[in-house]
Amino acid sequence: MRVSLPTPVCAPAGAEAGGPAKACATGADRLCIDTIRTLVMDAVQKANSGHPGAAMSMAPVAYTLWQDVLTYDPADPLWPNRDRFVLSIGHASMLLYTLIHLFGVRQVHDGKVTADPALTVADLAQFRQFGSRTPGHPEHGHTSGVETTTGPLGAGCGNSVGMAIAEKWLAARYNKPGFNLFDHHVYTLCGDGDMMEGVTSEAASLAGHLKLGNLTWIYDSNRISIEGSTDVAFTENVAERFAAYGWQVLDLPDANDTAALLALLAKAKAETTRPSLIIAHSVIAWGAPNKAGKASAHGEPLGAEEVRATKKGLGWPEDSSFLVPDAVMPHTAAGLGARGAAASSAWKHLFADYAKAHPADAAELEGIFSGTLPAGWDADIPLYPASEKGTASRASSGEVLNAVAARVPWLLGGSADLAPSTKTLLKGQDSFQPAEWGGSYAGRNFHFGVREHAMGAIVNGMALYGLRAFAAGFLIFSDYMKAPIRLSSIMGLPVTYIFTHDSIGVGEDGPTHQPIEQLVQLRATPGMTTLRPADANEVAEAWRFLMTHKTGPVALALSRQNLPTLDRTRYAPANGLARGAYVLASSEQTPQVILIATGSEVGLVVSAYETLVAEGVAARVVSMPSWELFEAQPLSYRDSVLPPDVTARVVVEAGSPIGWDRYAGPRGAIIAMRGFGASAPADRLAEHFGFTVQAVLDSAREQAGLTGK
Repeated sequence: MRVSLPTPVCAPAGAEAGGPAKACATGADRLCIDTIRTLVMDAVQKANSGHPGAAMSMAPVAYTLWQDVLTYDPADPLWPNRDRFVLSIGHASMLLYTLIHLFGVRQVHDGKVTADPALTVADLAQFRQFGSRTPGHPEHGHTSGVETTTGPLGAGCGNSVGMAIAEKWLAARYNKPGFNLFDHHVYTLCGDGDMMEGVTSEAASLAGHLKLGNLTWIYDSNRISIEGSTDVAFTENVAERFAAYGWQVLDLPDANDTAALLALLAKAKAETTRPSLIIAHSVIAWGAPNKAGKASAHGEPLGAEEVRATKKGLGWPEDSSFLVPDAVMPHTAAGLGARGAAASSAWKHLFADYAKAHPADAAELEGIFSGTLPAGWDADIPLYPASEKGTASRASSGEVLNAVAARVPWLLGGSADLAPSTKTLLKGQDSFQPAEWGGSYAGRNFHFGVREHAMGAIVNGMALYGLRAFAAGFLIFSDYMKAPIRLSSIMGLPVTYIFTHDSIGVGEDGPTHQPIEQLVQLRATPGMTTLRPADANEVAEAWRFLMTHKTGPVALALSRQNLPTLDRTRYAPANGLARGAYVLASSEQTPQVILIATGSEVGLVVSAYETLVAEGVAARVVSMPSWELFEAQPLSYRDSVLPPDVTARVVVEAGSPIGWDRYAGPRGAIIAMRGFGASAPADRLAEHFGFTVQAVLDSAREQAGLTGK
């Protein structure tokens, strides 16, 4: 339907709190900007829930970036060399949803781009409703055109650093003379809340160190948060902070000044050795006559009367609802649509020529894009001989990691300043660093510094490019990574978390470094697969599983101390790990008692088992490296491993007992930690806390009813 609208004005009548703008878009551009503003107001008002203010004030900034600067093809939102746009202020999700609709982004289904729109006006009208494509915060994989899941403030900022790193790495490894395959930019819209979160500071510090000139953050400085003016808690000089990080800092005095914004965006892109921060000064809910500049516009609807008054001030039909004037989408199609289509078409022709000139590199890229692995990727995974002394699972993991990385060039990552301890250094590979810091952007060893939270957010961004990224640290410090771990699970990203020093076996470092509740936390995270392997061969099988697992993150819990390598000619093969739990050893008779353990405690129960068998006790040992994989097995298999009628059971794990009752059963015993650890040599701690062969034997005999006989 064609609707005749009055000419929009730059300063709505009665909107003194919102400006007047010193300069603003006019004509079709202004029409598009005000369409965004009114759609935002209408959607939040209809839902009676949401955050209209930032989306309204940032409409000129976001629209101008998309229409005039972004290199992005709405008809192919999966095109690998597209610019990335990250809405770190995820509460302003309606801003992104309106952009996706107005710029005609196509729907992606099962990894394929369709001819359908990603979002319709009807979808916008279902904002925050059950089952809609427009949830309260943007969700990657749920809404086409959303590059990453945001909501927890600072997460998108950290993700964008990972994206910029991924672009730098792809360009350094795969660009060839005459074939500039990767040269795109990453843009992030952030706000005052992002600037207060520690993860943003961590990520910005690393981005400055790495000289990521392909990264631009636009900071909506509206100085309003839920509690009112940010003066109550946030009065620092953000510009000086980022300058100290090594960023180029640019200032936009008025977020409505689109001409000035374009000049600053050009300046940001021209700076190739520093990331850029554009500080856009805005008035929250600009244009609303009574609520502009007020905290009430941050996280609640404007109210029906205020919506009408705002539309009137914008020269918009007051009684309209979800109105998209006929001229809007042809205008965006002629801008971003045409520019993006030309760029993606040229790139696809370039890639076809690249595949002829560099077929091996092109095949690697196809693997990255499709999430597949090279043939023979696991050919060098070692098979470990039996050894009573054994090796720490962190050490065997490092060996397997290197064997796999030699055949999968896009397996890369690093640690939070702990590579020597986590054994995650890729041998013979450069560090990902600018040349002046002694590295290369093609390097595969990442040094995240003591920044666990940022590390987690950054590897999520890298994984969103198809890279097989890993992050390493001590299990205790997974606490600092809880938020990005959760987000990787929500997004279903195949990130690998390598957590070492997984129990009181840490020893002398004491209770501050000895994880107790962390395994429970990981196992409680939907979509996460937690693996605690018992010996070197289970470690090898853990890597064999996680490299083929594409639908969510995997956490490895690895020991500091040596673990005996079991004799697999006497005990079951380690490939039982893929089923989560398996019978490692068992009497041929119905077991009188079942011993269940994970990781470093499997060796204890094996020793106890041998003693019990020698005494004529029918016993069984179950190695259970993964609850999640075990629960995914058919009931018949689970019952074959843990027969329901055998209720005499002993579970042994040097962590919290929470959750183990499902496997111990109501009669079973659980040998676990019921408090924090202590500072002492690991052997002394094991004795004190009951992780000994004798303690397992005593419990097993009691369970089997053999005490006192």
